[in-house]
Amino acid sequence: MTCPHCAAQLAAKERTGQICSRCDRRFALDPKLHGRGMTDLRIRRIAERATDDGRLKVTLTQLWYLARVSDSAWGPTPASGVRAVVRWLVALPVAALLFLCAGLVDGMWAALSGTGAVAALGFAAFMSHTPARPGGSTVTPDENVFRGLVRGRWTTVYEQLPPGVVDDDPHVHTPRGSVVGRPEAVVLCTDHAVAVFLRANDIPARLKALLVEAEPATAHDALVDLPGRLPVVVLHDASALGALLAPLLRLAHPGRVVVDGGLPVAAVRTRKDAVRRVSPLPPVDAGKLRSVAGLSEKDATWLAEGFWSPLAAVPPRHLEAAVTAAVNRARVARPAAPRATDGFLTWPAETPKPVGDASRTKGTPAA
Repeated sequence: MTCPHCAAQLAAKERTGQICSRCDRRFALDPKLHGRGMTDLRIRRIAERATDDGRLKVTLTQLWYLARVSDSAWGPTPASGVRAVVRWLVALPVAALLFLCAGLVDGMWAALSGTGAVAALGFAAFMSHTPARPGGSTVTPDENVFRGLVRGRWTTVYEQLPPGVVDDDPHVHTPRGSVVGRPEAVVLCTDHAVAVFLRANDIPARLKALLVEAEPATAHDALVDLPGRLPVVVLHDASALGALLAPLLRLAHPGRVVVDGGLPVAAVRTRKDAVRRVSPLPPVDAGKLRSVAGLSEKDATWLAEGFWSPLAAVPPRHLEAAVTAAVNRARVARPAAPRATDGFLTWPAETPKPVGDASRTKGTPAA
């Protein structure tokens, strides 16, 4: 690896204890110890690009997604074959009956009965059964591992997080943003890391918008006490609950402008570089997703299989531009007529936190 201080190329024996043998300076990350791609120079370069050379602040969650070296997702696998207990419950009585017949008859019929009995036992012994398996996903490095390295090793060596990176752990102090005197819109954000990103960069104040952080299950309640004249921009993951959120808010708040500013499913479903995760929630019917959210057949099927993609994985400068454009659209939009719901009026349940994800908690209106 390359020393982040003197640029010397170091073999493993030349960097014992994460100290460069050439310049005697300590560094934070060693790919041999901390995993492929985990080097100071690489993390620093990713942070520089993510912050747009220092113009933006980004969160640890955003940095993690950008610094990942691999990710994969797979859908559920249905069961195949016949379970062993069923095979033997069928095969043993059949084989016993055929052996009995072989003992009672002679000649060709006896041979056929014996062959059939052996065949029944053979099929039962060699047939396989694969149980149904749920879908799943992985991101490398794991989020908890990455956070531990950056908040531990990195801050020990450099006494701070990478330049421009803020901690979005809800248990630590997060930026509150400037106060908006006369708001012109509401930004409803269902992702804690994205909400921290928006506050850290004063984006709501710049757009004269109130920022409300809430889970999908509490989004309706979060808007109840806000002025009905203010248009709402909904920021969400490309997920089944996210796709349903704006249509259901339009039904719950008739007359209010609700603009869907979340991550579109079509934008990530076929992209090779998009982060794909699999939700542990029960699947949502594809037909309901089409009728309520107006999704295409392919997009609805993808979500119904449990796949989703996080809004926090969107490159920060693209996310900033998308939020700005959505708020500008909301200011001039008129309330849309709600879609026919085909009886599907159930408010989405709260999304369980994926393993390793930063906690997402309901917030209060903030700039």
